[in-house]
Amino acid sequence: MAYIDFLNTVHSSTKRDYIGRVLSGNKADFATIAKRYDIDYWDGNRNTGYGGYRYDGRWFNVAMQITKHYRLDKGARILDIGCGKGFLLYEFSRIIEEADIFGIDISSYAIENSLDKVKPKLKRANATALPFPDKYFDLVISINTLHNLRLPDLDTALKEIERVSNNAKYIVVDGYRNEQEKVNLLYWQLTCECFYTPEEWEWLFTKIKYTGDYSCVYFD
Repeated sequence: MAYIDFLNTVHSSTKRDYIGRVLSGNKADFATIAKRYDIDYWDGNRNTGYGGYRYDGRWFNVAMQITKHYRLDKGARILDIGCGKGFLLYEFSRIIEEADIFGIDISSYAIENSLDKVKPKLKRANATALPFPDKYFDLVISINTLHNLRLPDLDTALKEIERVSNNAKYIVVDGYRNEQEKVNLLYWQLTCECFYTPEEWEWLFTKIKYTGDYSCVYFD
């Protein structure tokens, strides 16, 4: 298991008004709406989610870094857990010749509004019960998704990732390194159920016997 950050450029490119989100209305109501993962979360008001999640090419460099790091070759079989509208999978399909891509998400809205090229490869499913055979994928990724699970389901989901992976695994979760980042995360997050320091995440991964790589998103 290694800590590898492929997302810093993407994450840091977004400006966040932490105090503004808290003062703009009832954040508990915002979170309740966000957890439906429908139009309000993806393409509604910024207070309840992305405020419009559209393809803009920002995931290409992430996919390129991951492809090079894990030496993914022609025909590589890739699973994205929490794929949303499939933007990252689309970039893998552009970079890797004959990439065999698959994505799951609990949001029917995201899948219905995904890019046409990847839509046939996406399905509605839960990370706790992956509908794939053992050791099926060359790479399993999950970006900013698993922290939305409560701890018992997180345990199950990580074991499912281990089961379906034949090789590389990479996940990204919310974290914090100091009190300011912890407060910012609490102000900003809408759907997160589990968030820890990187040391605590690593302890948890070891306990669950997750053997892949990971990184944390920090709200500084």
